[in-house]
Amino acid sequence: MKEVQREVQSLLGIFTEVFGPGSAPVIVRAPGRVNLIGEHTDYNEGFVLPVAVDFSLFLAARRRKDRQVKAYAVDREEMAAFSLEDQFSFDHSHTWSNYLQGVLRVLQEESGEELPGIEVAFTGKIPPGAGLSSSAALEVAAALALQELNGLSFDRPALARICQRAENEFAGVNCGIMDQFISLLGKAGHALFLDCRSLEYRQLPLELGEYRLILCQSGVRHTLADSEYNRRRRECEEGVAFFSQRFPEVKSLRDLTLTQLEAHREELNPVIYRRLLHVLSENLRVEEGVAALEARDFKTFGVLMNASHDSLRYLYEVSCAEIDLLVGLAREVPGVLGTRLTGGGFGGSTISLVQEGAVEDFSRRVLNNYQQQTGITPVLYEINPAGGAELIEKGEEN
Repeated sequence: MKEVQREVQSLLGIFTEVFGPGSAPVIVRAPGRVNLIGEHTDYNEGFVLPVAVDFSLFLAARRRKDRQVKAYAVDREEMAAFSLEDQFSFDHSHTWSNYLQGVLRVLQEESGEELPGIEVAFTGKIPPGAGLSSSAALEVAAALALQELNGLSFDRPALARICQRAENEFAGVNCGIMDQFISLLGKAGHALFLDCRSLEYRQLPLELGEYRLILCQSGVRHTLADSEYNRRRRECEEGVAFFSQRFPEVKSLRDLTLTQLEAHREELNPVIYRRLLHVLSENLRVEEGVAALEARDFKTFGVLMNASHDSLRYLYEVSCAEIDLLVGLAREVPGVLGTRLTGGGFGGSTISLVQEGAVEDFSRRVLNNYQQQTGITPVLYEINPAGGAELIEKGEEN
């Protein structure tokens, strides 16, 4: 709590310095996330099992009397400006501002109200490029702040949809809804089992006993909009188009069975077959993983984590040499039950389930060997499931 207060006071000081005195702004905190299992299933209307993490973005915002938006990224020391009177124009110089633009414009459309401009500043403790979804945290923080400033009343699943649309339509990333959903609805000490089709969800107590979740940041940065992320989504859509012609009930990969996939394997492009096989098997792994955690069968969950990574590496092909090295090094350490890529891929981080007594050995061996082989110093964090986004200060009327 003291750390949160320090972040808030620091942000308030910077906000006043940048925008000058005036009414007190709304302050919002939104967390990043780690996905335990269920990768690239969300935009295929499948299942995911993420946790919110105790790395958060803090955002301050207040209304303006015109329709201008002025946004300051504290950590980058960058200012971006745009007008809500104008048509959307992608900002190539300040790509982070497109997430804000998107949320403002989608929220305006969904509410049916003409929103005023704002002054906004944000800072974060979410490691950039680690695959912890700092972009979703920015969208969520902006959406909660705008809702408070304008007296709107969307529930949290609806806000998650709004944030997802903002990223799809304005930031250019065809992501699913997992990142925004867990940032809004995370619960301390719990994972969130989410059906990305119905948005039904269940908070799953994460009682790991003698085991710990260790995140290892590879030092290889990824930018989903510039990666092959969107290509993977198009490949999945191509698979859906193929099977929907043969089975009208197949509206997404969620509706396809392994039996149907195997029956038509020879008719499919081998790349498309591999992509579909990953998604279908990953959905099954999520359901099996939930059952394993509920039974406190951590060894089985670790086996599923390993299988998930192998599928991401060989079938979905979204890993990279550095991530595979981290996974290989982790698997050599006694007491590591499972390890996998977490996030969209092409860099980022791994998540490992490690016996408490093995954490020190794990850290030493992974750090030293990875650095020797790549020249990169990885960063390790113990992950504790945190609460979702929250309004910290309500601010004052303009």
